[in-house]
Amino acid sequence: MDTTFPDLRRYGGAEAFLRACKPNTVLGIFTNKWTGLVMGALLDGPRRFNELRRILDGLTQKMLSQTLRSLERDGLVTRTVYPTIPPRVDYELTGLGRSAIGVLQAIGEWAGEHADEVIAARQSYDERADEPVRPV
Repeated sequence: MDTTFPDLRRYGGAEAFLRACKPNTVLGIFTNKWTGLVMGALLDGPRRFNELRRILDGLTQKMLSQTLRSLERDGLVTRTVYPTIPPRVDYELTGLGRSAIGVLQAIGEWAGEHADEVIAARQSYDERADEPVRPV
């Protein structure tokens, strides 16, 4: 039996597949469905919370709050509170956040180009999953 493992150097070595790998912890930022959409909504400059809610259809207030808090914690978004009545709060991409936009745009472009194929594959899979299992 061949127990040879593939050369993992092109993936950053074997540690790239480990849970504690630093790049893996950072990649987790972009696995959130709303991260790219919130960051995209901030591309044109600072926005207020309710403005973001109006732009991002389907995003709940709770999820927007969680996403913004997470992006702020990760250094991708800044939160500026102005001492006005009522208080005004703006959210804006940081330099680090802007540096990730190209990657997010590439993913968005890929999704746009292949959405029909993915949807068709899902439908085909679901149809097969609904078929009764036949004994061999």
